[in-house]
Amino acid sequence: MSYPYGTPGGYPPQPGYPPQQPGYPPQQPGYPPQPGFGYPPQPGFQPQPGFQQQPGYPPQPGYYPPNYPPAPGGYPPQQPGGFGGYPPQPGQQPGYYPPQQPGGFPPQHGGYDQSMSYQQTGALPTGPNYHTNVPAMHAGMTPQTQGTVRPASNFNAEEDAKVLRKAMKGFGTDEKAIIDVLSARTNAQRQEIKNRFKTMFGKDLISDLKSELGGHFESAILALMMTPAEYDADQLRAAMKGAGTDESTLIEILCSRNNRQIQDIRAAYKTKFGRDLEKDVMNETSGHFKRLCVSLVSANRVENAPVNMEKARRDAQELYQAGERIVGTDESKFNQILCSESYDQLRLVISEYQKIANKSLEQSVKNEMSGDLEKGFVSIIRCVQNLQGFFATKLYNSMKGFGTKDDTLVRIIATRCEIDMVQIKQEFQKQFGKTLESMIEGDLSGDYKKLMLALVRG
Repeated sequence: MSYPYGTPGGYPPQPGYPPQQPGYPPQQPGYPPQPGFGYPPQPGFQPQPGFQQQPGYPPQPGYYPPNYPPAPGGYPPQQPGGFGGYPPQPGQQPGYYPPQQPGGFPPQHGGYDQSMSYQQTGALPTGPNYHTNVPAMHAGMTPQTQGTVRPASNFNAEEDAKVLRKAMKGFGTDEKAIIDVLSARTNAQRQEIKNRFKTMFGKDLISDLKSELGGHFESAILALMMTPAEYDADQLRAAMKGAGTDESTLIEILCSRNNRQIQDIRAAYKTKFGRDLEKDVMNETSGHFKRLCVSLVSANRVENAPVNMEKARRDAQELYQAGERIVGTDESKFNQILCSESYDQLRLVISEYQKIANKSLEQSVKNEMSGDLEKGFVSIIRCVQNLQGFFATKLYNSMKGFGTKDDTLVRIIATRCEIDMVQIKQEFQKQFGKTLESMIEGDLSGDYKKLMLALVRG
């Protein structure tokens, strides 16, 4: 479980106590001071006339010193949705999974160990501190990223539950009412609605939605109703269940989630399916691609170390020697660097590689590798360089040509609408010369289209 201010029970530094207000009479004589009683003077506290300050408790190790300056405004302000993948929930710092609902997944220990994916070079932090849970940023994310779905003002879970119950009660279903409520609430607010619905009506909201809806519209609504960790676990299980494996889903999720997210996904996977995610990945993949996936599932990427230019040059040279300079390719060297280094550090490596090889690292990977391994390494490189561009391309590819890859379309819109959908839409138009909304308009239909447009437009 993540604690908002470091170790369990810790609180943010507070300014000194205000001066005692007038009005209390001076202490009457006759009561001698008691040894060892009282608290130490607080910063900013002025003893009142006639009041004898008592000896205080000695300072305790591990606490803030008396004059610890409070950071202006506390933690740096974060954008809605946190970092790299999941929206902030009530009572949580941005960049962390929402609090688990009763009966949900077990609490996790420690903080986000990787930048959600959004570490920036320079003054921004290079990764969240594992012990204090200070959120960091992941590749491609800036402090200005915005979601299109934001917390509803004057939110009332009870009223929303009544609207949903009315929409599904009796003959027929009011899909518009369902869209209007669920597309305009954050994931945390939807969890509150789900709990309130069961309390008020003695019915399970998810079961009712399943019985009333169908097709891709149902799939999209159910995606919105899961917590982020549960939804990612569900998608990974679907990608590996039955005959064949959907490697593109494994690549998309594992390459764009941070350490803590992957740890929570593993816990959710175990709770929901009674299976070990790493073992399933090992059984469903092979060769160097299996090594890549296992490295990512292990959730041990460096996240807190400062960038090191000299090391970036060495790593770039080693990658060049492992690929372009030899006959064949040392895939393990690419795996070692691309799956281990922080995103800030990898950004430097990519830049230095261009200088050494006179071509991009992505181009070299395409020249040296093929199949799912190539796609995996290219996805990491693209997430590091431009995360919103990575998702914009995935959205475009899900709708171009004949047919629609609905699972990909729903997954990206459902997981990014609270994080950085505004910037994804900008990247989409920049890269493809059309708006994301216009492509959805032309590719989808019915209530499914209305829901996707509501989430994308906000």
